[in-house]
Amino acid sequence: MTAGQPTSRTSTLVGIGAIVTATACFAMLDTTVKVVGAAIPVLMALWFRYAIQAVLVTVVMLPLKGRSLLRTAHPRYQLLRGCLLLAVSVLSFTSVQLMPVGEFTAIVMITPLAVTLLAVLWLGERIEPRRWLLVFGGFAGALMVVRPGGGVVGWASLLPLLMVFAYAWFQILTSRLTQTEDPWTVHFYTGWVGALGASAVLPFAWTAIPDIATFLQLMFIGLMGAIGHFLLILAYARAPASTLTPYLYGQIAFAMLCGWVVFGHVPGTLELAGIALIVGCGASASVWASRERHLPVDPPEA
Repeated sequence: MTAGQPTSRTSTLVGIGAIVTATACFAMLDTTVKVVGAAIPVLMALWFRYAIQAVLVTVVMLPLKGRSLLRTAHPRYQLLRGCLLLAVSVLSFTSVQLMPVGEFTAIVMITPLAVTLLAVLWLGERIEPRRWLLVFGGFAGALMVVRPGGGVVGWASLLPLLMVFAYAWFQILTSRLTQTEDPWTVHFYTGWVGALGASAVLPFAWTAIPDIATFLQLMFIGLMGAIGHFLLILAYARAPASTLTPYLYGQIAFAMLCGWVVFGHVPGTLELAGIALIVGCGASASVWASRERHLPVDPPEA
């Protein structure tokens, strides 16, 4: 064994631990949003989510990196990325009010398949036939989960599917930016674009916070978002995306656990079969994509 092997193995384990913990943070974030949404408008929760993240990143990273944190070669892309994630968050926060957290998370996990589809349709990439099979398999699994017209979710099933395609564009733009930009700079601008965008609509949605428990839940949402993002950056700095990607699907398990503990919800047989199909097809597609393009695939609510 060479001297570098133990360090490399330790670094990979740290990366895996960070990505698993990040998925747990995002699952708890989504669950708390669903709880809070019964008491206050989701736009208020959205503002807390971005404002806390933006402030924490600024307070922690600006003294460490100085003006280099603000330096970007692509300000328009930074603005577009922040707007895309804000749109994704609006759809996400609304979706979890209308459907179970576990099923919502499973649908969002078809994002790597949507990235493949958009890469073919708009970027002109060519993919192998086996990748097409995974795309169709993943979307079939999503249909099994949402069951359009089945009366379980109904029209709300369109929201997470719309979110998936917005999130896919976000992932494609992220893959371009991270080739030239510091990840902390990307993180900084994304947080502030979201915070300022949410602040613009906050006066139209603001209502009195009913009690201290709701306020603490709102703070928890922002804290989980910020910690989750810190852990994502740590994970991708310590281990390759191809190693980390399969562990992202642990978020479905965390989301189902949270849904069971908080709401007593257990997915039915058809939903579980659809979730299994999504995990199998999505994990395979995202691992191949990360190996070919070195593209990190972030978990939902990232």
